[in-house]
Amino acid sequence: MDLSDIGFDRWFQQKRDEFKKPQLSIARVTRVDRDRYLVRNEKSETQAEITGNLLFSTESNQNLPCVGDWVLVQYYNDDTFAIIHDVLPRKSFLRRRAAGKKVDYQMIASNIDVAFIMQSCDHNFNVRRMERYLVMVKEGHIRPVILLSKSDLTSPEELKQKFSELEKAHIVETILAFSNTTEDGLPAIRDSFEHAKTYCMLGSSGVGKTTLLNHLLGREAFETSPVREKDGKGRHTTARRQLSVLDNGALLIDTPGMRELGVIAVDTGIDDSFSEIQELAAKCKFRDCTHTREAGCAILKAVEDGELDDRRYRSYLKLTKESEFYQMSYAERRRKDKQFGRMVHVAMKEIRKRKPSA
Repeated sequence: MDLSDIGFDRWFQQKRDEFKKPQLSIARVTRVDRDRYLVRNEKSETQAEITGNLLFSTESNQNLPCVGDWVLVQYYNDDTFAIIHDVLPRKSFLRRRAAGKKVDYQMIASNIDVAFIMQSCDHNFNVRRMERYLVMVKEGHIRPVILLSKSDLTSPEELKQKFSELEKAHIVETILAFSNTTEDGLPAIRDSFEHAKTYCMLGSSGVGKTTLLNHLLGREAFETSPVREKDGKGRHTTARRQLSVLDNGALLIDTPGMRELGVIAVDTGIDDSFSEIQELAAKCKFRDCTHTREAGCAILKAVEDGELDDRRYRSYLKLTKESEFYQMSYAERRRKDKQFGRMVHVAMKEIRKRKPSA
């Protein structure tokens, strides 16, 4: 196996050369479980940890290694253990707002070519949630493909209706329907994977991501759990993020189901996901139009005339305002963190000054 077989190309080679650390080796992070890592080179996979300097000097958790990252490592004990010194810049990324009240990013995975956004054809199907996933994926410069699982639980007419709902929401990405139970549609999914390309799966718990991964791997590599009958929701079987290699050499990252899909500063993702609204916004009378009450707002007129679905318009406003709010909150938090860092630096400097010389 060569590094190019697991996604290394000229772009990453250039970034690697810029570090000017020829004594370190290159490897790719294939698994993250809290503060433990698994890295792979052209020969094998090895347990790894990050240096204390990398841990304590990073300004945000999003700068720490995640699955899919290329890292510079130093091997020990006959290459059975590695220390991660640096993380190479990311060509693409998948991140969300950290769960809870903390205003920060949570990095999910990186250097992904295609994201499979999966919803099932039961209670889980939700166009508004799909829009959120698309915003998150496009913000990270990843190409989305939509998978509709459990197609055996719906009639051909109902499935056609779901395709129609996505089309009305101007969701024009490739859409593939399949069933893990009957295996209908699985060949088309398998055929979409390319050698050395990196893919990931996104979706709520219980939609069948892990079962599909087992189908693609050709073995029961990962544990699955049934969904609750009363509401169709699943348990979070996947608790870690891991990169697996398929038989044809494609690379696939499985991710835990997400309880919360928050966004921070995703202007690009919103613009790409709501391109038809952006085209209307360019026709507004005022450049600073908020698209909520102004006379001469092309977006409001399109809603009134029935040219723009009211639910999609409200989803656009909600995501835009959420992004703006967390962008301001994140910027304020980063400013306070820097002020605190400077205060600690000054205090430590003063302490060193007052220390009696030996």
